[in-house]
Amino acid sequence: MKNIFTNFIDSIWFYCRSITGDGLRNTLKDIQKIHRDLNIIEVPTGTKVLDWVVPQEWNIRDAWVKNEKGEKIIDFKVNNLHILNYSEPFYGEISKSELLAHLYTLEDQPDVIPYVTSYYKRRWGFCISEIEKKNIIGESFEVFIDSTISDGGLSIGELYLPGKKEKEILFSTYCCHPSMANDQLSGVALNVFLADWIKQIPNRKYSYRIIFIPEIIGSAAYLQMNLEYLKKNVLAAFNVTCVGDDRTWSYVPSRVGSTFSDKVALNVLHHYAKEHKIYTWNDRGSDESMFCAPGIDIPMVSILRSKYGTFPEYHTSDDVLGKTVTEKGMQESFELYQKLLLCLEYNAFPLTQVLGEPQLGKRGLYPDLSIKGSTNSVKDMLNILSYCDGNHDVFDISNRTNVPPLEIINYLTLFKEHGLINQEF
Repeated sequence: MKNIFTNFIDSIWFYCRSITGDGLRNTLKDIQKIHRDLNIIEVPTGTKVLDWVVPQEWNIRDAWVKNEKGEKIIDFKVNNLHILNYSEPFYGEISKSELLAHLYTLEDQPDVIPYVTSYYKRRWGFCISEIEKKNIIGESFEVFIDSTISDGGLSIGELYLPGKKEKEILFSTYCCHPSMANDQLSGVALNVFLADWIKQIPNRKYSYRIIFIPEIIGSAAYLQMNLEYLKKNVLAAFNVTCVGDDRTWSYVPSRVGSTFSDKVALNVLHHYAKEHKIYTWNDRGSDESMFCAPGIDIPMVSILRSKYGTFPEYHTSDDVLGKTVTEKGMQESFELYQKLLLCLEYNAFPLTQVLGEPQLGKRGLYPDLSIKGSTNSVKDMLNILSYCDGNHDVFDISNRTNVPPLEIINYLTLFKEHGLINQEF
């Protein structure tokens, strides 16, 4: 049985997304059906965004190759990965040698269709498996690519959920790839339903900004419009992608590596993911490159399952539901991000209201009969209290005591009830 995540992925699977165009736009419109407050922003062709320029808009309706018998041997409508993304229009009869020059395959993965793009240089082409390429028979082929590259715009989806504070948590995900489950739609699905969950948090402390953008060029466009505001208000930022498989967890740090986002991510992974692989900034390859660039310095990190570029199905037709993205993987990722958000919402710098180590016994928090081993249960409480000096937040205390942050929050709630720490917690 499919869960809400995989059902949603299924529903938008066949849109031929790119960095511009109706595939991207229709994806955002489908998200808008769930979140009516999603703002869809159009950035016109030719707009300078940081060091980049928004390209012309690409749309495609059909594409195929027929052999001499009139049989379609490559068909975009069978799999939208078959078309070179951003392929210019073409129609004509060509020789086999010319056709082969316009085919893209992966020789080391001969049975998959590769995902190939040519955003900033005009060309046409098709993507097929190496096996299919070797089985092409004939000398003359009819090629048809019904695409347009013309002035239009780049689409961005923005969802802003205000809280008590202006300080905000930013979640970003890219939605510019065609039919690929983990390296694309898993992040989109998680952000869609994470937003739904955030909306249900009563009296939420922080504001939340969730954006759906085309990778790199979209982050440049969004930063061009919002840089000063984001630099002032973003407390933590997360690039959400490749969260659908149930393999090991992964972490990609910010460029600085010691931001609040880094501290939060590492702590949550340590306590709630256990096994995880830590990458370096040099292993990056997504929107964190733009958000963490010098002069931008938005503290963005990535908490993923298999990192983009590391799993064999990456950027191929094998990145599909059931193979890379599973119900279990999506649910586990959602639950980890829920924990992360709860830790952020209840994070504080607790300050003791008692001079010296408090007497827990008179508050019913210490055993009234002392025998060897009887005080083990209060050791965590005493350790946590010892760091309630107003200078350590929940994550600092968790790192120093090795107590999971949500448990610390429960302890702090107990301490507050007994007047041991400040009421502002």
